[in-house]
Amino acid sequence: MAIAVSVDPRINALTWKIIKCAMSVHSALGPGLLESAYLACMVVELRHAGLRVDVAVKVPLLYRELTLDCGYTLDLLVENIVILELKAMAALLPVHAAQLLTYLKLTGKPIGLLINFNVPMLKDGIVRRINTRR
Repeated sequence: MAIAVSVDPRINALTWKIIKCAMSVHSALGPGLLESAYLACMVVELRHAGLRVDVAVKVPLLYRELTLDCGYTLDLLVENIVILELKAMAALLPVHAAQLLTYLKLTGKPIGLLINFNVPMLKDGIVRRINTRR
């Protein structure tokens, strides 16, 4: 049984704007490039759309009142709200969605998008996750 979670309409509008940017990148480049190429183009596209984008954001792990650097890094953080994890793989695996959920939990951010650019139709490569532990 799925739990219905409401999301602020402004966050929904922001995620749709991000997805529109991803569609522009995918339309221009198609599948088959390295993840780093899609990441660089997404930064350009998101900034062109007037959005604030932080790249390679370090995520600490808090354990026993200690802040530990365990090597976690977000691909992109948009408007300090939406986590973007970009992939260029044959198929997304459950571990990729788990990675996004972990990042949502560690950062307390409300929503994340996992986008795989290595698909013929980008709609088939988008996974949206909401942080239910906020």
